[in-house]
Amino acid sequence: MSEIRDDRQYTQTHEWILDHGNGTYTMGITDHAQALLGDMVFVELPNADDEVSIEDEFCVVESVKAASGVYAPADLQIIKANAALDDEPELVNASCYDDGWLVKFRSHAVDDLMDAVAYAQTLTRI
Repeated sequence: MSEIRDDRQYTQTHEWILDHGNGTYTMGITDHAQALLGDMVFVELPNADDEVSIEDEFCVVESVKAASGVYAPADLQIIKANAALDDEPELVNASCYDDGWLVKFRSHAVDDLMDAVAYAQTLTRI
């Protein structure tokens, strides 16, 4: 069973979003997603100050099995990318909710996300 944290919100495409309450957020891929992908070998991250439109692919996580896009849950501006993933992409597998986060971003509105219960229900339908 995948770990799903109650303090985050989730997307249909298996990203998690942590709202810091001041218009800034941290984002990564879920435990379910990293488990399906397998051992991470590379993460292509955006640059600080990049602006991304809702639903655009802005990051790629590559594993021994496949490469998968990460999609913007809203119009956003990247504040910081997790530089530790350049040397240790496996942090996404080992600690997807903590050390393996992908980006921090700023956005005016992040809507249409699922809470932990709703996200867990989507996994039971897979």
